[in-house]
Amino acid sequence: MAKLTNSFPRVTGDRRATVDVLTTAPSPLQPIDLTDDAAVAEALDLAVRVGEVLLASGTGAMDTAEQVQFIAATYGLAQCDVDVTFNSIVLSAYRGPTLPPASTMRIVHYRSMDFTRLAAVDRLTRRIRREAITPKEAHESLTTVTTAPHPYNRWIATLAWSGMAASISVLVGGGVLVASVAFLTTMVIYRVNRVLNRIGLPFFFQQVVGGLVAAAPAATLYTFQDQLGVEIRPSQIIAAGVVVLLSGLSMVGSVQDAITGAPITAAARFFEVLMMTGGIIAGVAISLRLAGMLGSTLPPVNVEATQLARVPVMVLSGAFAAMFYALACYAEKRALTVAWIGGAAGALVFVVTQQFGVGPVIGAALAATVVGFAGGLMARRALTPPLVVAVAGIMPLLPGLSLYRGLYSLLNDQLLVGLSALLSAFGIGCALAAGVSLGEWIARTLRKPRMLRRVDDIRRPVFKTRRRRPLEAEKVA
Repeated sequence: MAKLTNSFPRVTGDRRATVDVLTTAPSPLQPIDLTDDAAVAEALDLAVRVGEVLLASGTGAMDTAEQVQFIAATYGLAQCDVDVTFNSIVLSAYRGPTLPPASTMRIVHYRSMDFTRLAAVDRLTRRIRREAITPKEAHESLTTVTTAPHPYNRWIATLAWSGMAASISVLVGGGVLVASVAFLTTMVIYRVNRVLNRIGLPFFFQQVVGGLVAAAPAATLYTFQDQLGVEIRPSQIIAAGVVVLLSGLSMVGSVQDAITGAPITAAARFFEVLMMTGGIIAGVAISLRLAGMLGSTLPPVNVEATQLARVPVMVLSGAFAAMFYALACYAEKRALTVAWIGGAAGALVFVVTQQFGVGPVIGAALAATVVGFAGGLMARRALTPPLVVAVAGIMPLLPGLSLYRGLYSLLNDQLLVGLSALLSAFGIGCALAAGVSLGEWIARTLRKPRMLRRVDDIRRPVFKTRRRRPLEAEKVA
């Protein structure tokens, strides 16, 4: 079948976000011979491999399905059924009344928060749309992306996770000492969990170990603070460690799947988040029990009102926490700036809403909506996937302090206070994920970029008529 690469006028310029390309690209741009089983299998395999990277990076099931269907439609397989679940992608393509349907399946065996790989696949999708490259060329490019090493050294990622913990500790009210302890504690957590992951320990037990390590230094320092001549609040250190452990979970993806109509995947992801959070709680509880057996009793968690003088510090802390998280997930350099802006915007909105007496759940929802909206707009400007901005921007707002407060209250026989705090943490997490989804939807539908209007003009050409020259009598009138 002849190529139709020149059937549609090429749109000048290539700065188009994938979120806009998916809804406007005419297809097929590079049709294949649908009677050739090998060519069809190659196109389907390319589509599900792209979906594998997206799903492994935490992209929602519906967004993954749209991109998989987009890749298949680009090569002439427009009538496709895509089924994306928690760890599998099934793609079935209709080839006509006289040919049997073609199908393929891909199982996602890993989870990788590699934002550089995610951005590279995003660029590949735009390249497929813009240049109409062959499936073979796209396969080669995708293999290069998936086999490329991380852009940063592991130690840079370790320092980034530690910097994120230090920023979170300052965000919840800590000083230089608390930030330093949180920095060193998170460094130990990351390196220990790297070793445990290498020997194949299930992720649940890695979370237990992480929670144990997060609470142990705080309890030790609080026990010997008089001898050391320091004053420390262990809750701030533990909350920072809990946020770092929570940041690797796909809470945003689970709630987004539930909202957008993928209940099976949402239930699976949510149960995974619930189990991993339970591992963190178990680790912290073990550490606190061991400290109690040794005669050390931690103080209750006191939630203080935010002072106006600390608002700039909190906003900067949130911005740097988001940037460090993006760096820990191997984001590109331009994505770091975007993540910094998203984190600052989210922290600012959350702090301002708390000053007006808005509850933490509603405040988290409003802040996440702003982050999702900013991520959707900056995805068009910086060509960064919205997921990078969304996930990084809400990281500083994760309810680490509420989780610790609820656990502490339960361990000290304060059942009502403990359950209230845990429910508050659950509500904040859901509000963050739902707000991000709403913000991205607003960004997609609020305004139409000029590039989209050009494409619409291509699809619906408007023929201009020559204006009639006015008569002399009309001029006089």
